Amino acid sequence: MNYTKRYASSPETIKRYTTDELRNEFLVDDLMIEGEINMTYSHYDRYIVGSAVPVNSPLVLETIDPLKSTYFLDRRELGVINVGGDGKIKVDGEVFAINFKEALYVGMGAKEVIFESADSANPALFYINSAPAHTAFPTAKVDKEKANQLEIGSLETANHRTVNQMIVGKVIPSCQLQMGITELKVGSTWNTMPAHVHDRRMEAYFYFDVPKDHAVCHFMGQPNETRNLWMHNHQAVISPPWSIHSGSGTSNYSFVWGMAGENLDYNDMDTAKITELK
Repeated sequence: MNYTKRYASSPETIKRYTTDELRNEFLVDDLMIEGEINMTYSHYDRYIVGSAVPVNSPLVLETIDPLKSTYFLDRRELGVINVGGDGKIKVDGEVFAINFKEALYVGMGAKEVIFESADSANPALFYINSAPAHTAFPTAKVDKEKANQLEIGSLETANHRTVNQMIVGKVIPSCQLQMGITELKVGSTWNTMPAHVHDRRMEAYFYFDVPKDHAVCHFMGQPNETRNLWMHNHQAVISPPWSIHSGSGTSNYSFVWGMAGENLDYNDMDTAKITELK
């Protein structure tokens, strides 16, 4: 178990950041390391972004010092999406098979969470999000058949995509954590355009299915003061409540979005007109 901490930043402060400073503050690039659980604890809504890659032996989710708790989920809920080979997650003795692009929600109060891969030559790649919780909801698996799917965008505007809402109120209950997968169609590169902000919740994006030798340019910042981060496969970015979160790749790709805050209304957002972005 490895973790780092990051504190919240003012939108006025990042206007003066260099490229390296911006990347150090918001980019999470230590994910999907074989045989390790790695986490970044953000002070934006106390959100945790992480990964677990079990190879030859299971990996146990342990608490980390910032939580000041006996178990990781004493006061938290957990969302996991597998972006690798077949795997399973054991929660207090109950085993859930979680394969490619399947999700597991684990409610507050669970004590033992263990990650395993079915094949060490093709290990599971578990992407992890976690947020504080105040109520215990049942642990539940969500595959793409159970997800609420939305077809949005168009090929003409290079943003035809499928949004798979997986850990959302329409599918399963949670306290504040929401997660899902967006898949760009072949020929489309833009995600989340028109861009938007939602002041009552933060978000994190994890890019995957990015082909070798390709990249995604992720845009962040206030709509009238944007910045960009060049991102590669299996990297994540922390998106503050005051920031847009949009990107365009040199190929089509997929990403996991996760959110937390005081608002569970997926459509509650302030859209920025494309012609007004700066």
